[in-house]
Order: sequence, then C-alpha cells, then structure tokens
Amino acid sequence: MEPEVYLKQKKARLEKALQQYLFASDTPVFEAMRYAVLSGGKRFRPLLLLSCGEYFGGQEEVLLPYACAIEFIHNYSLIHDDLPAMDNDDFRRGQPTCHRKFGEALALLAGDALLTLAFQVLAEAPVPRENPVLKDLFIKELAAAAGPAGMIEGQWLDISFRPEDKKQENYQKIALKKTAGLIMAAAVGGARLAGAEAFELEAVKKYSYNLGLAFQLWDDLEDLGLNDNAAGSARPNLASFLGKQKSLEKLFELQTAAVDALRSCGIQCPVLEYFVWFLQPKTGVLS
Repeated sequence: MEPEVYLKQKKARLEKALQQYLFASDTPVFEAMRYAVLSGGKRFRPLLLLSCGEYFGGQEEVLLPYACAIEFIHNYSLIHDDLPAMDNDDFRRGQPTCHRKFGEALALLAGDALLTLAFQVLAEAPVPRENPVLKDLFIKELAAAAGPAGMIEGQWLDISFRPEDKKQENYQKIALKKTAGLIMAAAVGGARLAGAEAFELEAVKKYSYNLGLAFQLWDDLEDLGLNDNAAGSARPNLASFLGKQKSLEKLFELQTAAVDALRSCGIQCPVLEYFVWFLQPKTGVLS
C-alpha cells in the first residue's frame, strides 16, 4: 500500500478514536478540549506510533489508545505554549488559540484535562502481547519525554532564552527536549509495544532522534517564510541562526541520517521513510 493511502486510512481511524474520548461529556472543559484537539493538525506523532507499531506486527486496536494518549499530551502542550505567560500566540491552525476562544482560565484547565486524560487512557489501554512490562516501559518513557526533564524543561529553555544563549548546541538542546523527545517516544513506543527486538528499537531510536530534530528545523524554516503556510514566531529559531541555506543542508543531513538508521538495521519501510521526506514545501497527507 502506498504511504499516503495507508496514512489517510490510519488518520481517519485515529480521528474517530480521538472523538470517542472527547465526546464523553458536554461540559465547558470538554468543549475547550474538543476545540483544541479536533481543529486539525498533522497527527504526526500518533501516526508515527501506529506506523512503527504495525511495521513490527502490532495490532491497530491495541495501538490506538496509546496513539490517542500521545496526541492528547501534544495538544495539552500547545494550549499551554500559546498562553500569554508562554508564547502569547493568538492563532493556531488558522483559528483563534484556545485561550482567545475560551479565556485563559478555561484554556489552562483544558490543557490540564488533556494531560490527565492521556494517562487515564494509558491506564485503561490493553496490555500488548500479554506482556505488562511493555506497557509499563511505554508509560515510563512517555512520562519522561513529556515531564520536567523533557518537554517541560524544553519549554522553559525556550521562553527563558537569552541573546547570549545563541549557540547551535543550545538550539539543539531545546529542539531535543521540546520536540524530538515526544516524537522519539511515539516511534520507539510503537515499536516497543509491538515487541520489536533490542537492536530494532535502537535503530528506531536513532531514526526518530534525527527525525525529531529535522521536524523542529523544518518548523523553524517555516517561520522564516520558506513555506507558504508559515505562521511566524518570536521563539528561538535555529534556522534564523544558521541562515536558510545552511539550515536546508542541515535538514537534508538529518533526514539522510534518519533513513540510514532504518536501512542499516534492515528496516525497509516506505511509510516510515515518508515521515522523513514529507518535510518539504509540499507536504502531502501529513500537512
């Protein structure tokens, strides 16, 4: 099956699963949660989890709750990032941000609720391959990626960035913690839930590390106006630091390293490689 066809099918099933969780109540908090999550988005992380998991033999019905949990965590982080105390953004995905639509208090609670819901979903998720250890490891690694030493610290490094911090290693540290960590948790987590071998998990880890950094660099390039969909941002931006040409060269280097990590381990998967090469001006089904 062609990658775009496969991902369109998976995205449709994922949207239905997300809706099932988010229409559990009609309270204002759930309304704000639905507004944030169901307003569009690439679904990059949950689709990556499903793709990795199914490549290694995982079943969709087992993987879907884990994929939904990652998407809830991602959207909670976006709600909080957009708040005036953080990035102070007025628009996301072409519509007013959650706090502009519902007010800061309800947006804050909606973000909190999505984070909490994610771990409720994980607690209730099926045990993969009848092996509780796989589920426990997934939750542990996801919590680490999203927690105080992961995405939370990345956000703090982002908003506390100073002019004297403008060094490539500092930009990469922010990208690793704020963006790449959750992408790695999705890819490695999907493979782990499916029972991938240790050497395969290591390959997926290297793949998703480079993919995550490439994803952030492409986002930085969009902020410079390389893509017609660029939204602009005042946050730390590696592409601005390197310049467009060097950034494009670095992007290609990261993309190549991601694909090489898979192929060197014997993983020949057009869908996983699609995630790498979709980071172009015309992005296809994941846009």
